[in-house]
Amino acid sequence: MWDFSAYDFVQGPAPSTVHPSLWRHMGLLARHGLFQVSDRIYQVRGFDAANMSIIVGDTGLILIDPLTSVETAEAALALTRAHLGDKPVVAVIYTHSHADHFAGVRGVVDTARLRAGGTRIIAPEGFLEHAVSENVIAGNAMSRRAQLQFGAAVIPGPEGVMGVGIGPGVSAGTRSLLAPTEIITRTGQTLDIDGVQVVFQLTPGTEAPAEMNVFLPQLRALCLAENANATMHNVLTPRGALVRDAKVWADYLTESLRLYGADSDVMFTSHAWPRFGGDRVRDFIASHRDAYKYLHDQSVRLMNEGYTGEEIAERIALPESLNQRWFNRGYYGTMRHNSRAVYQRYMGWYDGNPAHLNTLPHEQSASRYIEAMGGARRVIARARQAMGQGDYRWAAELLDLAVFADPANDAARTLLAEAETQLGFQSESAIWRAMYLAAARELRQGPPPAAPVAQSLDFVAASPTEMLLDLLAVRLDPERAGETPLRLNLRFPDRDETFAVTVQNGVLVHERGVTLDNADASLVLPRALFLASMFTDQAPPLPVQGDAAAWARFRTLFPPPRGDFPIVTP
Repeated sequence: MWDFSAYDFVQGPAPSTVHPSLWRHMGLLARHGLFQVSDRIYQVRGFDAANMSIIVGDTGLILIDPLTSVETAEAALALTRAHLGDKPVVAVIYTHSHADHFAGVRGVVDTARLRAGGTRIIAPEGFLEHAVSENVIAGNAMSRRAQLQFGAAVIPGPEGVMGVGIGPGVSAGTRSLLAPTEIITRTGQTLDIDGVQVVFQLTPGTEAPAEMNVFLPQLRALCLAENANATMHNVLTPRGALVRDAKVWADYLTESLRLYGADSDVMFTSHAWPRFGGDRVRDFIASHRDAYKYLHDQSVRLMNEGYTGEEIAERIALPESLNQRWFNRGYYGTMRHNSRAVYQRYMGWYDGNPAHLNTLPHEQSASRYIEAMGGARRVIARARQAMGQGDYRWAAELLDLAVFADPANDAARTLLAEAETQLGFQSESAIWRAMYLAAARELRQGPPPAAPVAQSLDFVAASPTEMLLDLLAVRLDPERAGETPLRLNLRFPDRDETFAVTVQNGVLVHERGVTLDNADASLVLPRALFLASMFTDQAPPLPVQGDAAAWARFRTLFPPPRGDFPIVTP
């Protein structure tokens, strides 16, 4: 599930296959263990993509962000107790709603102690909703694209992946979720947790839709969650997500500086390492803030001067005063793809040119371009020439057309894989490197087999029924549904829930608290049985009132999407 030795090879000068800056960055991220941040504050780093931070209270441990997997979190807690004593976990703080900051929670929380009120779980407003909703509706497409973003099928090495930019990688263990016992609803809200005063700053809509920073006034320490990093972050992740707001992100860092900067001697975060000394902390926050503010403001300025997203991405760059600061470098997010995200947030997908309003699908246009350029042989020859001149971007564009025009053209696929390998080797961004190298692997070997999805029961239990019915709605195959309407009543006594479900005109509509008089079938059953019947291979016999054939037909309308669909080929 986790290999501490995966990056032992990162020693000495960078090889020609790795950007020197990324090589140094990965060498720092690979350092793992229990680190003391300041009096009573520690971090376990290098056990996952994220850190687990530990505050020693009067009687026990306060944990901030319990990693991605139960197994890595359990190992991190064992290491902590080996050095700090066998203290109970009295509180867990989730800084935000991304799984790498909460999904290991069952590895550190004793559920009996939790039920007895001996452990508090504290999270920002909106945490649970966003924790279970992220990736549900578009989860299959996001998961497939994440395989490329993180280079899932590419092993670490001088010619392989180099971490994920904010950590060594994402652990492969068991995901879990325990609901918060306390919700933070406003900035300035203060809790006494086992003798430690904790002040919260809500930062919704920044790196996550539900997020908060944590200030410890007694310890003069500030935790900026994932709002500050050892790299520029993503305003829009390449795997796909809702576009984040770079302006709001910068504004909340300004608020952090104003509220806590003068009283902070150390700053730690959910990824990478701390910053020590009040002057360095304040300088870091201001400079990191300015990078996001510059990204936003200059992208919008160029947008208002008539430049398109692609043109802005090609022009924009941080001023040297910001670019030379290593924590503003693009090891994860980049100015290029972040500026596109800013443009998208304001202007959407359309660049305003009507010639781009109704373009042909890539597979169709590719074959026509190849024909217009004189055939695949001429295109491949021109791409070879470009590669010989080191122009790998242009070579990749040409060869991508050749591959989409004829995916069986082995010469085009092989040469495109070579071009994208070189683009990966040149990338300072760990995820750009991963995407290029993963694409090259797929061109040579095909997409990796779809991994079986082992959905955490905690996530399913925490998902509102409406959300699960929405998931069925976006899986509905209108051809299977046909023209004959279907009407169902669903009653889940264990949750005191009633739903009317209608399938008509190729759409599924559900209404809570409604019962249809003309339903084709009605079911009264525990929600778990309904979910097992709809989302697993199990088909338990269910008590159907009315037309059992209607229920049987309903179950056939939602084929699961394939998890290995092609991306770099048609």
